[in-house]
Amino acid sequence: MPISKTIKQVLWVLFLTVLLLGVPRLAGTFADLFDYTAVDPDGAFMWISVHHIAQAVVFLILMLAISKVSAIRFGFGWGDRKEGWFYVRLFMLIYIGFVVVQRLIILILTGSLPVFWHPLTARNIIGHLGFQLLLSGSSEELIFRAFAITMLGLVVRGAVSGGDKGIGKAIATMFGGNISAANLIAAVIFGLAHVRFTAAPFSASFDMGQVVVAMILGLFYGVCYERSESMIYPMIMHSYSNVVVVSVAIVTGFIAG
Repeated sequence: MPISKTIKQVLWVLFLTVLLLGVPRLAGTFADLFDYTAVDPDGAFMWISVHHIAQAVVFLILMLAISKVSAIRFGFGWGDRKEGWFYVRLFMLIYIGFVVVQRLIILILTGSLPVFWHPLTARNIIGHLGFQLLLSGSSEELIFRAFAITMLGLVVRGAVSGGDKGIGKAIATMFGGNISAANLIAAVIFGLAHVRFTAAPFSASFDMGQVVVAMILGLFYGVCYERSESMIYPMIMHSYSNVVVVSVAIVTGFIAG
């Protein structure tokens, strides 16, 4: 590969990474402008809802503008329904099993389960579940799959093969074959979006398990997006996974309480 082409790809990835991580940060600054005490005194759902709406609006405007001046499409329609619903059903079965096994492992190792991180009032439960159902998946898949994979794919092409044996083959089989380079990079950026950065002084804090799970889930969502040619199915999968995790945390919180 010519050096100039490699440099072009690296610069494009860096530019998109800054955009994909920077806009959500700015959306957080925007969400900080408002006082939610009257509606959400425990900070359970309003700030993050405004944040996700703000970041989605920015990228939606970008995507609509790009679509108007080019032939680039971002999967706003239903695409290949057969492929889309196949991946949704498969993901739902796998993920519910993953959550059950994960919680059992945590219970065995620690003797306790994580509890819900806000008081379990009706307002907090409805508000937080509402956010997870309606905004979390729709906002993040719009950004990290529909926008990210499409724009990365303009310059970064090719696929990553899992190989013929061992872990690589298992991973490739799990995702139904090779993983596109654009999907892989988008998943890594999605993982980085779960890292909390501060500028002055510079620091980074993260839960490694959360980052790794985000990347793996991002690959699942990305495969579904590319093969269905629609962002709708990854949105459903993402929202489902978040609702399952939060619901389990709520139930755990009641049991622990």
